[in-house]
Amino acid sequence: MNDRILSLLGLCRRAGKLVIGADPTIESIIKGKSKIVIFANDFSNNSIKPVLTAAHSGNIKAFCINRSKDELSFALGKLCGVLSVEDKGFAEKLSQLIKDENEQGGELYD
Repeated sequence: MNDRILSLLGLCRRAGKLVIGADPTIESIIKGKSKIVIFANDFSNNSIKPVLTAAHSGNIKAFCINRSKDELSFALGKLCGVLSVEDKGFAEKLSQLIKDENEQGGELYD
């Protein structure tokens, strides 16, 4: 796998620092464990709203990456459209990779 973002997400999952799914992501934000939230580019707009609301209230950065749900799911071994990273180091590296890939950073929320 040459995709650095997907490779790092896979490593993060194996380390147990990744939460997958809308409801678990919201729960991670509420508990204060989430460091960043990442959305697939084809994630449902209706499903994004509650996660973004929680991210905004928790002051968590949220990114939409240029990867589909299928690409994320294949890389992580589980159906995935939104995820939360619960490790500061992984979150910082992923944020930098996303910003480097896209001049605007794909950022949905500051």
